[in-house]
Parts: sequence; C-alpha cells; structure tokens
Amino acid sequence: MLAEAQATVAMRGRNPDVLTCIANLSNDEVFTPPEFASRMLDRLAEAWAANQNGANLWADKAVKFLDPCTKSGVFLREITSRLINGLVGDIPNLEERVGHILAKQVFGIGTTYLTSLLARRSLYCSKRATGEHSVARGFASEAGNIWFERTEHSWDDGRCAHCGAGQKTFGERLETHAYAFIHTDDIKSRVGELFGGEMQFDVIIGNPPYQLSDDGFGTSAAPIYQHFVEQAKALEPRYLSMVIPARWFAGGKGLDEFRESMLADDHLRSIDDYLSASDVFPGVGLKGGVCYFLWDRDNPGPCRVATHFKDWPISIASRPLLEGGVDVFIRFNEGLSILKKVVSVESGKAHPLTLPDNKRFDRLVSSRKPFGLETTFKGKVCQGCR
Repeated sequence: MLAEAQATVAMRGRNPDVLTCIANLSNDEVFTPPEFASRMLDRLAEAWAANQNGANLWADKAVKFLDPCTKSGVFLREITSRLINGLVGDIPNLEERVGHILAKQVFGIGTTYLTSLLARRSLYCSKRATGEHSVARGFASEAGNIWFERTEHSWDDGRCAHCGAGQKTFGERLETHAYAFIHTDDIKSRVGELFGGEMQFDVIIGNPPYQLSDDGFGTSAAPIYQHFVEQAKALEPRYLSMVIPARWFAGGKGLDEFRESMLADDHLRSIDDYLSASDVFPGVGLKGGVCYFLWDRDNPGPCRVATHFKDWPISIASRPLLEGGVDVFIRFNEGLSILKKVVSVESGKAHPLTLPDNKRFDRLVSSRKPFGLETTFKGKVCQGCR
C-alpha cells in the first residue's frame, strides 16, 4: 500500500491534483487550494526556523499538528508529505515513518460527515483509516486521527449559545452545522475527549467555516470564523495560522470584540492580505477580500503586513497593527505612510498621531449629520404628490 501511495505522489507532476478539481460545498465552507495551503505552510516553516535557530520544522518527529476545521484534508496531506521527506534521516524506514506521522503527529476535526470522509481519503488514501487500501497502520477505529461525530447546538431562546445559529433554520436539519470545535466551554477538555488523552498541539492551522447563512447572505450573514480563532488560541499552540475573511479589519456584525482583541495582540506576527478573494479562491465572491495570519505564542513583536492584489507588486511592511492615537487598522501600508506625513505637517510632530481637536478630520465631519443635516431628515412631503 505504501508503494501505491508513493506512486500517487510521483504522479502528481503529470496528473492534476484532485483537490484542485472539486467545487466548494457552499459559501460557508470553502475548500483551500493546495497551492495556497502550501504557501501558508511555507510561512509557518520560516517562522519556526527563525525562532528555533534555523531548525527544520519538517524534521521534528515530536511536533503535533491540528486542523480543527478539516474539509478536503489538504493541510493534513501537505503537512504529511513534508514530514515524510523531512524525517527520512531520523526514521529511514518508509512504512515506519508514515505510521509514526499519521498516528502521532497529524490530527483533524471534520466539519461534516462528508468532509471527514474526504479528508481521510486525502490523508490515508482511504475513507476508513482501517480500510484495505489505507496507508495508515495501527488505528483501532475507522476515523483514525480525523474525528467526526454529529454535534448538537445548545439552544437558548431560539439561538445557539455557542455559535448563534437560529433554531428555526438549523434545529431540524439532517446536517446541523454544529461544529464540535466551537460548541464547548472547555476546549482543552473537549480535545482530550476527541483524541483520547491530554493533547498539546504545537501548530494549529486551517480554513474555518466563514458564516451561518440563516439570517441573510453575503455581508449580512452571521460570521462564525472568529469563534474558531478564539478557541484555537485557548489551546495555546506555539503557532496558529488560519485563512479568514478580511472583513474583521473593520469589525461590525458581531466582530467588534474580535477585531479589538486581534489588533491589540502583539503575538500576531504576520498578515497576508488579499484584496480580491478570487485571487485565492477562484469563483468565490467574498467582499472585502481574505487574509491569512500567523500567531506566535512565544515571540511577541511587530506584525509583518503584506498586501496582495492580482499581479501588482506585493507591499510589505513590519509595523504595529494599531498606530499611536489611531483606533482603526490602516489596511494599506502606503496609506499609513501618507497618514504619518499629513499628521507631521499639520501638527509639527511625527508621533504620536495627535492633532488639535479643531483640525482633526473626525471633528470636522460627522457621519450622523453630514453637511449639518441629520440623517433622519427626509424633507417635506409635496402636497400635490399625496
């Protein structure tokens, strides 16, 4: 079976990767293209080497990885592929090496029953870890290390207390979209229950579901990805990396507290911001773009902000996410430079970003009373039009 797996890997250069050919299940759950997942893993490996005296992440047989929102299994598959190459010196025997990686290093939590089968097929070459064609050895259950069981919402006055789903919409569905990772008040105990013992993950990486489409659609749908980020942080991994919509930069729709905590977190060391979501997920319409970030538990500092847009040159700057005197995230590095220049000219100071009240732009204009008119003003009704 391992020979078959090796042959499959060797044929990737000649045959299209099946994970590049499958359509997204919905706007809630968007599959990650393999090339993009690889890009995120490259950034992770760079950070690991920088903080571990040049050590190779993929040559460490003790590191544990978790994808808490597994769909296609692309992250787990790409991680395993790199570990197979990186551990060849430490564990020369291929069968032993693969067995060690699959049993002790890579773990996943399926978002749905269907995606759990797909993820196992990607990782184990079989939808059952104990199946005839599985490259895994030693598992007692068909799930292996990719867990999925139906999880129920916690209804409270018509809403789920954990994710905010509407009982009217999701209460009777065969597929409830109650994600196990965020439907708990004690994530450490919950993960221990799923994988049979106390688990400490070094790396958590994934692409969580973005929204719950029970109240609306597009920007009006309730976001859910922030719950995955918060739960992942609560597990205290050494590194956390997730790809999420970039709308959190501005907050709103239940994201204000999440936005404030993220922008104040100096462990957020890297953000790659894609202004057009279609540059990452072809055919997916996500207004505001997407981003992926890297959170480093042990090494706080400024954040590397990289802005991507089509074939334009990538703009990169290392900076705090919040400038002194400013309570919003300046998304464009060039915009930050312009702001600093304007403030310097107007105030005669480079920093902090302060101006006399009578010169500050937010004191000169009003969103509630533009041009001195309240936004509730409707004008007089024409008598002849009644």
